Amino acid sequence: MSDESNETGGAGPLPEERQPFPPSHPAEEHHKHREVTGRQRLIAGLWPPRVTRAQLIVALLLFGLGLGLAIQVNSTNADGALRGARQEDLVRILDELDDRTQRLEDEKQRLSAQKSELESSSDQAEEARKQTLEKERQLGVLAGTVGAQGPGITLTIGDPHKTVEPDRLLDTIQELRAAGAEAVQINDVRVVANTYFSGDAGSIQIDGKNVSAPYTFKVIGKPQDLEPALNIPGGVVQTLEKEQATAVVQRLEKIVVNALRPAKRPDYARSSSQ
Repeated sequence: MSDESNETGGAGPLPEERQPFPPSHPAEEHHKHREVTGRQRLIAGLWPPRVTRAQLIVALLLFGLGLGLAIQVNSTNADGALRGARQEDLVRILDELDDRTQRLEDEKQRLSAQKSELESSSDQAEEARKQTLEKERQLGVLAGTVGAQGPGITLTIGDPHKTVEPDRLLDTIQELRAAGAEAVQINDVRVVANTYFSGDAGSIQIDGKNVSAPYTFKVIGKPQDLEPALNIPGGVVQTLEKEQATAVVQRLEKIVVNALRPAKRPDYARSSSQ
């Protein structure tokens, strides 16, 4: 009976879902403890950071390099005169640079040809004399002691509000020279290498001689180079218009520059054979 009561009437084993969870195994507790300890060791190894002297120097160098690159990018992206230029204006500027390069290349070839002629000529003395006379004529044009004529442009600057400063005329001369101007005359004054501008707006002197508006530039050179040089974005014409002045450029097949400078003998400089 007792056996039957144990099998039927007594309390049987608990269902599987009601059985309590077995206690954690000691090995598992030890594993968790080791896992936490490893994480703590990792954090302790990373913080606070331990920086060596060499690492600090490398970090400072990298910081300086990054700062320099940032400044350079900033300068490159800064607003400039050509930033808002139209595509056709940029193409024209590039064409002008190509023309300047071509002029220099032509001059190099011309000088090389003169050298070859001088070396290969049967009468080197006569050839040297011809080249000397040609050089003298060229130097006379540059020095303003002889007249000149040829293709070029005229630039007429009107100054009704007396806002054009002497520096603006000097900037115009420099721009024309960079574009290949060979002879320049402003009103009745020949412009040469040592020409200077003085005075104030509305009362300008060129080489000490008074000139008044309108200022008429006669320029001998390649018109296809001279005119675009004045009309580039941010160039002479645009700047003058911002100053409430007027600028009119005209291409001509024949420009006559007839204002002359007296030939002055140098006081100290003498020719040298060396």
